[in-house]
Amino acid sequence: MKFKKAFQLLIDFFERERIDYALIGAFALKAYGYTRATQDVDFIARQNDQKKIIANLESLGFETLYSSTGYSNHLHSLSGLGRIDFVYVKGDTAESIFKETVRILLFDNLTVPVVRPEHIVALKVFAMKNDPDRVLREMADIKELLSLPEINLQEVQKYFKKYGQMERYYDIVGEK
Repeated sequence: MKFKKAFQLLIDFFERERIDYALIGAFALKAYGYTRATQDVDFIARQNDQKKIIANLESLGFETLYSSTGYSNHLHSLSGLGRIDFVYVKGDTAESIFKETVRILLFDNLTVPVVRPEHIVALKVFAMKNDPDRVLREMADIKELLSLPEINLQEVQKYFKKYGQMERYYDIVGEK
């Protein structure tokens, strides 16, 4: 996948339309120093921008594979542009996430807003709750994020508790 080209197409649109967005998923992990293989790009955006985002992607030749209130994924017929997934948030969640993003240099000259590591953990814990098949991959990613010196473990613990995943929290941190 030509990630840089896909990023540039999206970022130009987001900036032009003044859409709040941030990187999540494997590329967000990469921004914090943890690299793992990926075949897609994951973003988070405000729910009220969902229709504009989907319309833009479709105008660029992306097919919408799935769309719900909180999620959409898109695939381009040209393999170089690949798959792009979006998580949509609203209310206090959106305010907290977008207020606290950090712009990080991802490619030679491309900086992208990235969610805080704690918010990545929250998304991953939520994903485990909704799809138990993702537990091993998400737990490995979370374990890497928890090794970051700036991570707030109390905040992370709240997300595990909120989504009923405290046993998994204890599996990672080794306490009970």
